[in-house]
This record gives sequence, structure tokens and C-alpha cells, in this order.
Amino acid sequence: MMKNIFGIITLLVLCPLGIYGQADAEVRGKELFGDLTARHIGPALMSGRINDLELHPTNAKVVYLGAAGGGVWKSNDGGATFNPIFDEYCQSIGTVTLDPSDPDNTIYVGTGETWTRNSVSVGCGLYRSVDGGANWELLGFGDSERIASVIVHPENPDEIYVGVLGALWGDSEERGVFKSSDRGKTWKKMLYIDPRTGCADLAIDPSDPSVMYASMWEFRRTGWSFESGGANSALYKSTDGGETWKKIHKGFPSGSLGRLGIAVAPSNPKVLYTVIEAQENDRKGLYRSDDAGESWKQLNNDFGITVRPFYFSRIVVDPRNEDVVVKAGLTGSISRDGGKTFKNLGNMHSDIHDIAFHIKDPEMMFAGTDGGVYRSWDGGNTMEIVENLPLSQFYHVSTDNAEPYNVYGGLQDNGSWYGPSRSPGGITARDWNPVGGGDGFRMFRHPSENIIYAEMQGAENIWRYDADRNLVKTIQPLPVEEGMKLRFNWNAPIALSPHVDDRIYVGSQFLHRSDNMGDTWEIISPDLTTNDPAKQNQAESGGLSVDNSGAENHTTIFTIAESPLDENVIWVGTDDGNVQVTRDGGKSWSNTVMNIEGLPANTWCYHIEAGNFDAGTAYAVFDGHTMNDQNPYVFKTNDFGKSWKSITTPDIKGFARNIQEDYENPDLLFLGTEFGLYITTDGGSTWNKFTNNMPAVAVHFIDLHPATNDLVMGTHGRGVIIIDDISPLRELSEEVVAKDVHFFSIPPTVIDETTGFSDSFGSETQFVGRNDSRDVQIRYYLKKRHVFGKMAMEIQDMDGNKIAELGAGKSKGINIVTWNYSRKQPKMAKGKTFSFGGFTTPKVPPGTYKVVMTKGNEVYEQPFELLFDNDLPLSREDYAVKNEVTMELYQMSQELAYMVYELDELIAVAEKNGNKKETERLNSLKEDLVITTGDNYVGAAEPQLRERISALYSKVASSYDKPSDNDMENLGMLKRQMEEAEQRLTKLKKKSKGLEGVELQSYSEFIGS
Repeated sequence: MMKNIFGIITLLVLCPLGIYGQADAEVRGKELFGDLTARHIGPALMSGRINDLELHPTNAKVVYLGAAGGGVWKSNDGGATFNPIFDEYCQSIGTVTLDPSDPDNTIYVGTGETWTRNSVSVGCGLYRSVDGGANWELLGFGDSERIASVIVHPENPDEIYVGVLGALWGDSEERGVFKSSDRGKTWKKMLYIDPRTGCADLAIDPSDPSVMYASMWEFRRTGWSFESGGANSALYKSTDGGETWKKIHKGFPSGSLGRLGIAVAPSNPKVLYTVIEAQENDRKGLYRSDDAGESWKQLNNDFGITVRPFYFSRIVVDPRNEDVVVKAGLTGSISRDGGKTFKNLGNMHSDIHDIAFHIKDPEMMFAGTDGGVYRSWDGGNTMEIVENLPLSQFYHVSTDNAEPYNVYGGLQDNGSWYGPSRSPGGITARDWNPVGGGDGFRMFRHPSENIIYAEMQGAENIWRYDADRNLVKTIQPLPVEEGMKLRFNWNAPIALSPHVDDRIYVGSQFLHRSDNMGDTWEIISPDLTTNDPAKQNQAESGGLSVDNSGAENHTTIFTIAESPLDENVIWVGTDDGNVQVTRDGGKSWSNTVMNIEGLPANTWCYHIEAGNFDAGTAYAVFDGHTMNDQNPYVFKTNDFGKSWKSITTPDIKGFARNIQEDYENPDLLFLGTEFGLYITTDGGSTWNKFTNNMPAVAVHFIDLHPATNDLVMGTHGRGVIIIDDISPLRELSEEVVAKDVHFFSIPPTVIDETTGFSDSFGSETQFVGRNDSRDVQIRYYLKKRHVFGKMAMEIQDMDGNKIAELGAGKSKGINIVTWNYSRKQPKMAKGKTFSFGGFTTPKVPPGTYKVVMTKGNEVYEQPFELLFDNDLPLSREDYAVKNEVTMELYQMSQELAYMVYELDELIAVAEKNGNKKETERLNSLKEDLVITTGDNYVGAAEPQLRERISALYSKVASSYDKPSDNDMENLGMLKRQMEEAEQRLTKLKKKSKGLEGVELQSYSEFIGS
């Protein structure tokens, strides 16, 4: 076995970019991408949808949440802050459950969101951690797609029950209630109805764990419809641990049922609550049983209780009082009289999906909403949001050319926003700005003006926002002929022209074009969809409860791309599978989808990317998951769609949504999938998964910033994630990775003199997005990890003089070492206190430098440039003066340090010889040079020469500007004082007796020590 492992490792070392079969895409990616790391910028002020909350049964400080698309998070401080614990696995979470026998360590996570709206992500099975979330193991259910409930027997941890909702978009056998008697090693299906009916809820009697309740739900969603309910929806009870089940419908409505929630009152398990979706509207609502399900009585039929049952069916009972019950909904409703009357919970984001009561304090509650987690300290009257959960669900992102650039994007149920890619102190909630409302989708800034385009679902509104004047105009295309009905997708496409600044495209079933920023529109195409009438009955969507929100609008245009090389070449993809292209600006169109081999009919064309190197090149990404097909489909054409080639490989896991071609290397492509980011450096022959601080989250859109080379991703659950400067990937080739060492070119770096001010008030509990680095990025590729022998790195000027020593990265793959274009701190004289000014590191001047890396007997060099910042309000000559004075003070600090070193050595000899007068004379000089009493805070002493020099040094070195006249006058005084001190020391040496034998380091030895 060890021989085989060695062989695999050898192959990886020799051919890290080779055929996909050598190792899986994630392993190769970790080795290849090395130090290239993603950073998260949020936002968190609007957070994202929460599917499930779980509280520790005895420790009130521990809270877990399962996000719809953002993974599992844990709080150890009562919900003030949370940290992610599940990033390596799919981020769509159905349920989080703690083992009652070992709640500190054993956690179960059932993946796959269970509030089955059109945009839900999918799961990847059932996981367990036995170390509090540090490590996880898969227990099966890989085909379940959505797990609604996990229950661990309160007295026997080997006994586990799982309620599987199952596939949303098609038939599946992995549904129903399952049981394991051996702690998840094997499973037995206990309750199964048919391939379209799953377990929506599962509950247990805490006083008698053999008594269980299961809600079975018949449902189906397609790209153009949703159907909730049917003859097979029912509420079941088992009294023998799931071996047998019976319906408990006495008092239920007649006819077909839809989704049913179920809750057992912990304080009195005979009290049950269910919420029923029924055929008759007046029979929908909340029901209660006081005899463990033998009979039921309808209590409430209010709109807040019955609204959108597929989305809001969670019922939670106060663990101390069976008459206090909360129902999830648009606002969340709480009853304190056993369900007879309800009132709304306090002000918070709409769409509440789960509620949890504090284990000790009945007034403290948690709520999971479409906008994050809220806490209440007064029984739900007042809600406060948890501020550090960057779970926002983006559908689209774009960037502008500002410095720093801004990121624009639309979010699920949270409008559209834009914020900076960098901000003083990090990117905080206050840095984000709203544009529009509703569900936000495509969002762009005008290429040359401070005008922003944003939309809400179904193109109900498309806004043109003048950000300078704070003016808004709605510009969506409207019908212009009698009887015309425009069909807009829920996620209606908008595209800007790379050739004409004021040109904007919008897609319905037609392609609409405006050349005056939306003031007037013209239709430049026929109906480009299949126009299938069977897929246009949205008014009937919903099943037992009509749900025509526009989310099921179909046979629509979904993606638009104008070629960056030819404005007459426009690509259009539709949600019903067409790929249309025009080469004459819309006068004529060709549907090229029939030229794509291996693509199932009518598969949703999710994204088209027009090529950057040839007008006939385009990439098309198809998403089949709404047809129960989770395979990725990615194709490329070089001849305007006459032929297409698949660039999909088994490396890619999860259906794909978006592709981005690099601007310089046509073989470098970035693919966003349901389970993360994949990158190819060979045109799609091999794909590698990027996992460096990149969770396995659904990547809905990718934008590559042309100036910074930053890869900006809009994720559906973890906000905006950026990989700064992907340019090293452009150089990767078989030739490069065959070298022992390859230095990537280092782009010129502008010396950053900006400082400014920022604060951290409130950031203790807030999410703060990390800024990009302004330092020099030294990047190199190692064919294999450096293990034996010397490896060192330093910065030198072009004459070979050493400026700085750096720690060299030694890992296989891409290594990144940063340098802040600074020398080391000056050597400071020893004193009783710190000399804080001496902590300043002086920047080197603009010019050409080189990295010198020694690896064994080999030496590698890479030159780079440091540039003057032309935006600074001073000349290059004045900047040179600043650097000159800085280094003069730097040198003075070190010379003073050597003088004090000499004094200390002389004082030591004088004390040893018992020469008090000599000791007093030497100490008298030292007391004028450095502080010899007090401390660094409350016992501050009068500053001496060291402090005065370091204060001016820090002032000049830290300023962008040249020294002022006053600074220069102060410098003159300090130089005179320094000369006087040197003269005093020389005289003392001559007068001192018995000090001739003192051996001192030379100045260079002392400075280098």
C-alpha cells in the first residue's frame, strides 16, 4: 500500500497539471494554488436566509445555525458572534442536531435547504462531528438532496432517526424516515410513501422516545411551476420506535393536504401542534391536539399563520409552557394562549423560518430569517440582529473602475447594494450602500458616469440611479402593442455594451436595446425562446396554495453577452435551452443549440460568456438541476456556434452557473458551480478546485476586474469573495511547473503613503471584510516542497546591498511572500522605557529592486519596480528630500544606540572597579541620552535625546509630505545636541581610568547583532 501511495505522490510531483485521473480536483487545487487565498468582504448588515437554529441543551452560551446557503456556524457567547465550522462541505443546510448524550462534542448536520423556493441550493448528505465541529464524517444520504430532521435517541446515542425530504425537482427513492441502530453505520427505511413524497418534519415524545410523529409531504417543483400537496401528504404517528405508523387525521380537513408542520410541547408531550395546508382556505391553519394526536381542533386561520405554507411551516413551543407557541411566517407570530390568538414578533427582517427559545430564560429567543439571525431579550417584542454573519445570497456581481473599485450586486430578498473592495480599517456595514429593493439581481455601474442600474425580481422595476444627484428613474421596457405581454424571468437579464457607454440590453422573450440609458427602447429580435405555452401557466402555480410570485416565469431570455470585439455580435441564452446569436446587431438570429452534442433538450442556458480573443468564440454554461439533472454542462465555440466542444470533465462536482475567461490567457478559465470555484489553466482539459479560504458555496456569478486582475465572486450564501490578482495563474504551463523554481513576474507596485483614520467601534460583534494588501507580492512556484538544506530570501538593491530579510515560503505550488517596501526598524538605544517612535519602519525610495532567493546551492533572482505615487500632492524632488531626512534621523538613532551601548559597557567596568565618580559621570551623560526612570504608561519621564530624535524620525517617516521648516529647525537642534553628546563621551573616555581593557563591538557589529 505504501508503495502505491509513493507512486501517486511521484506522479503529482512530476505532472501537477496533467490528466484529471491522477488525483481529485480538490487535492490538486490545494497543491497548485498554494498561498493564493480568497478574502471575504461581506456584507453582513443584511445577512442571509437561515434554515435552522439549534441551542445547546444545558449550556446557554452555545448556539448553532444552519444557513440556507452559507454553511453551519457556531456561537460560544450566547449568539453575540458566530464562526463557521463546515466550510469544506456543501453550504446548503437543512438541520443541525446535537446528541443529547454528548452535546458538547457530537453534532449532526443534515444538508440541503428545506424551504423549497426556486433558488434553493442542494445538499450532499448527512454529516457528524464528534469533536465539536473540528472534523466531520459523511454518514450517507448522498442522494437525499434535502434532509429536514435528525433526531438522536435521548438515552441511546446509537439510535438515530433521519427525516429526508428528498429531491425537489424530480422523483427520488431516498425519501422518508430512516433509522440507524448502530450510530449511523447502517440505515433502515422506516416510512416511505412514493418517489415524490418526503418527510418534511419529524418529532419525538421526550418522555417516551418510542413515540414519534412524521409529516409526509407530496410536492414537486419545475422551472416553470410549483405544486405543493396531494393525496399522499399526511401526518403519521409511531408508538414503537418507527417500526409501524398510522395516520392521525381525526379533526383534519378533508381532501388533499399540503405541507404540515409538527411540534410536541416539551413540558407536556400530550400537547401537539400542527399547521395544515388544505384545499379549502378556511380549513388551513393551526391545529392543536391535547391527547397526543388522537384528535385535533383548528385554532387559528389568520393570514400570518396560513401564508406560503411551503416556505413557513415551522412551529416551535416554549419548552417550559405548552401554551406559548411560535409560528414562522412573513413576520413571525407568537401565541401565549395555546394558539387561539397571535401577535407579531418584534421588528426584524421578514420571512422567519425558525425560532428557538433560550434554555433558561423564557424571555430570550432567537429567530432565523431571510436576513439573518435575531435575538430578543423581552419575549420577542424587541429584536436585535446578529452583526457578524456574512451570509448574503448574491445572484450577480459587477465591478467599476474606481480606486478602490466597488462591487455591485443583487441579493435574495435584500435588494441591491454596492460597496468598496477596500476601506480604511476593513470593510464594514457602513461601507455598503443600497440601491433598489425587493429581490435584487443584475446590477451595473455606467462605464463613464456615476449612474447605477439595478432591478428587482421579474423586472418589476429596473432603476437608473444618479448617485451624484440622488435621483431615481424607472426604465424597464413596457409593452408597446395591443395584447403584447412581455415575459421576464424572475432573474431578468441586463447587460451593458462594452462599445457604447449609454447602451443597455434587457431580455424578456425579446431582446430590448436602449442607446440612451433606458429612456427609449427598441426590440431587436423575434421571440428567441421556445415559446412553449405549457410552460406559461404561472397563474396556476403553487398547488393547494396559489404562489404566483413571478419566480416560475419561464420561456424567457436569461443571459445576454455583447462581444467585446464586435458590437454587432450578440449572444442570448434562454431558460428553456436556446442559444441564439446575431452577427448583424439583431437584424438576423441563429439558434445554435442543435449544434451542441450531449446536452439534454431544453436545459437552462444559465450564462454565456463572449470570448475576449476572437469574435467567434463564446462559452455557454447550462444548468439542468431544475430538470433533476445535477451534471455540469460547459461548452465552447470558436465559429459563432456552428460547432461546440464540451470542456466539462469529471473533475467538476456540482451543476455550473457561470464562467469567466481571462483577459490575457485564453486557456485560463474560472467556473462557478453549486459547490464552489473551479479553475483550469489548460482550456478545460483539467479543472482544479479552489479551496483556500473558499468554502464549498454556490458561486452564482464571477467578474474579473481588468485593472487589478482580481477575481470577484458573488456567492449565494457567503457574500462577495475575492481572490486578489490572479495574474500568476496566467503563467502556469507544463513548462513552468516542470521547473524546480519559477518566479512569476512582479507587477510594479506603487508605494502606498496613505494612512488616514479608521475606528473599530462596534466591530467587536460585527463582520469586517478584509482589505487587499498594498505590499509587494513576491510569488513563485515550487515543483515540490523544500524540506532539506538552506532556503532564504532577501531584498536587495540593484547593486546587491541587502535591504530586508524575508521568510521564504517552502510549500509545493504557488508561494506568496509579501514585502511592505520598508527597511527594518532602526536600532534604538536601551532605556528604561520604550521609544515608541523607534517602532517606525522607513520606506525605501522608488526604484528597481530585486528578490534574491537561495535554495540549497542555487540562487534565483527576480527584479521588480517600486513606483512613486503620482497622486501625492508633492513633487518627486520633495519626496526625495523626505526620504533623505528620514534616513538621516534613522542613522542618528542608531548612532545614539551605539553611544549608549558604549556607556553601558563603561559603566559596568566602573561599577566592577568600585569607581563611584566614574560611574556617576557616565550615568550623568546616559541620563541625558535616554530615560532611566519610570515606565511606559503612568510613570512617564521627561523625554531625553533618544525620544526627541525618535519623535522627529517617526513624524517625518510616517508623513507623505516633505519635512516642514519647523521639522528642519528641530533637526538642526538635535544634530547639535548629538554632537555635544559625542564630545562629552569622548572626553569621558579620555578621563576615565582603568577602562583601557574594555572590548567593545564595532559599530557595524553592534548594528548587525
